[in-house]
Amino acid sequence: MMPFLKEDKRGWLLSLHIQPGASASAFAGLHGKSLKLRIAAAAVDGQANKAMCAFLAESFDVSKSSVEIIKGHGSRSKLVLLAGDKE
Repeated sequence: MMPFLKEDKRGWLLSLHIQPGASASAFAGLHGKSLKLRIAAAAVDGQANKAMCAFLAESFDVSKSSVEIIKGHGSRSKLVLLAGDKE
């Protein structure tokens, strides 16, 4: 299994390393045991967190309400829950 992905009773947990202020939002490989994600929003007033949640929802084909930041709201290192069916 991938080191950044863990099964949880509520769905999947993703360990992420976020790079805000990028020219475009995209997955960017690994950063240690975390998945690196470039986000095209600034880290101001929660804009990068909102953009990250929207990007993950679209990428994994889940609703925005299914994406929840569990840990790291003000940090580049985040633990995010993708709630729902684990299939």
